[in-house]
Amino acid sequence: MPENDQLPMSQIKNNPKIMRAWAYYDWANSVYSLVITSTIFPIYYSILTTASEKAEYVKETGQWIKVPVRHMITIFGKDYQPDAIYGYSLTISFLIVVLLSPILSSLADTIGNKKSFLQFFCYLGATSCMGLAMFTGMQNVFLGLLFSITASVGFWGSLVFYNSFLPDIASRDRQDALSAKGYVYGYIGSVVLVVICLILIQVFAKTPEDAKLYTRISFLLTGAWWFGFSQYTFKHLPQFGAVHSQLPKDLVLLNYKNIFKQHKEQGGFWMVLKDNISFYKDVVNESFHELFKVGRKLFADRNLKFFLSSFFFYSVGMQTIFLMATLFGKSEINLAQDKLILTLLVIQIEAIIGAIIFSRLSRVIGNKNVISIAIILWIVACLSAYFLNKENPYVEYKFYGIAAIIGLVMGGLQAMSRSTYSKLLPEDSMDNTTFFSFYDVLEKLAIILGTFIFATMIDKYHNMRYSALSMSLFFAVGLILIRFVKLSIFKPKE
Repeated sequence: MPENDQLPMSQIKNNPKIMRAWAYYDWANSVYSLVITSTIFPIYYSILTTASEKAEYVKETGQWIKVPVRHMITIFGKDYQPDAIYGYSLTISFLIVVLLSPILSSLADTIGNKKSFLQFFCYLGATSCMGLAMFTGMQNVFLGLLFSITASVGFWGSLVFYNSFLPDIASRDRQDALSAKGYVYGYIGSVVLVVICLILIQVFAKTPEDAKLYTRISFLLTGAWWFGFSQYTFKHLPQFGAVHSQLPKDLVLLNYKNIFKQHKEQGGFWMVLKDNISFYKDVVNESFHELFKVGRKLFADRNLKFFLSSFFFYSVGMQTIFLMATLFGKSEINLAQDKLILTLLVIQIEAIIGAIIFSRLSRVIGNKNVISIAIILWIVACLSAYFLNKENPYVEYKFYGIAAIIGLVMGGLQAMSRSTYSKLLPEDSMDNTTFFSFYDVLEKLAIILGTFIFATMIDKYHNMRYSALSMSLFFAVGLILIRFVKLSIFKPKE
């Protein structure tokens, strides 16, 4: 039994060891976000789904360029672009998370075993990352996509429970600092592992086949890193949760040991199973009822209604582009792997700088105006991506310019969105955790819509330029809606 499971509440809150253990999970799991979502796996997926490269002569420049020829993926007799299928797989993973998150959060709060759920999703994600090492080519592409989906579910599912621990283990005055500490841990840890993986792929690999082998080893390292470093979190984090008394005597569907009991004292196995099904049905109904109730409460406020509507629309574009940016660089302009990964690492660093710049700028011109500027820059990035021409000799540098804009506004818009939402919420509310849960669900719904549209546009037009153009329309709607929000400029005390 972990050493802090039986501690009283007075010794759990603001306990330095517990808070450090909580923040350390960011160090453990952020490697998924950078290695699998943003850098190495999308590039690997693009390489394995590329049949060959053909040379095309460009009259305007008098140069020959390499153009990738992709394998098509057949599903139910219809051929799809591999990048479209990847986009659809992201849609499926976030749809699963949106459906499960409210139910599992409610279940964890009811049973009082949030840490068990956190562990389950952690192990699902870490094991799936290691499973990606079995993805070796078109002959098992669906296996790779399956593990990509389950890794995404594991990562985002674990964050639901990870984030919910914050108000349990830290008082309000320490939550911002602790949250920032976790963010820093995650950033440093993910960059460290990506550098290790790059050394393996770029230095130790002597042939393309060696590079593929070391890439698969990188997936193993990612899963092992996530699994191994999370043990420190699980050792010190308490099994926190308010256990309700109205529980079935034997939770058959959550405790495999109870499945093999006869349950004579409770009327037999089938009676216990019936009680369990009724219990879980009530949990599902209550979880979604609470979600809709919170949504109605938030949208009843004029400012929150316009802000959340704007947030949804610009999140469609922002989150989708971030998830698909690597495949865009690889598929549209055939950027070299090392240059692409280096660009994405720079974006990570630039996002932190952007968050600081936009935060300071908001004190001068206000959050609404800062968000508006960020959205306009996003629209510029989308339109620039649409007009990218791989036949242009300077296309690589234009891509770097677009990446620079994205890096700057990515961190800034995310940080400003969260703080603006916090300012618009009722002061001293006891429902802040529930309000932010709705905020997270709304963001994931935006990702579902965005990745689906992005993938559909790829399938229809066989390139990502039209997909990028479609995202600019969502940013435009978000820009219009944010202007209806009334928010005073925060003036810091002298």
